Amino acid sequence: MQDKKEFTLEEQMRGLVEQLDAYIDTYHGGSVEFVSYQDKVVKVRLGKACIDCPLSTQTLKGWIEGTFKQFFPEEVDCVENAGQLTE
Repeated sequence: MQDKKEFTLEEQMRGLVEQLDAYIDTYHGGSVEFVSYQDKVVKVRLGKACIDCPLSTQTLKGWIEGTFKQFFPEEVDCVENAGQLTE
């Protein structure tokens, strides 16, 4: 019988960001990258079409943060933008 792999909290968060990134890239031409997690704050970096997009704040707070709070309600208080990707 094969042992079930346990993922750390950060690995789970990185996996969620990878899924969000794939969706954002496919449907909006933007990107999101995991930067860090500390003291219940997740930091991400937005890129591509998200740079200078007037809806990037809504994407960050409404959609990305909302998704994190849905999957990690006890572990995440907020998601912050750690800056923008240059590519």
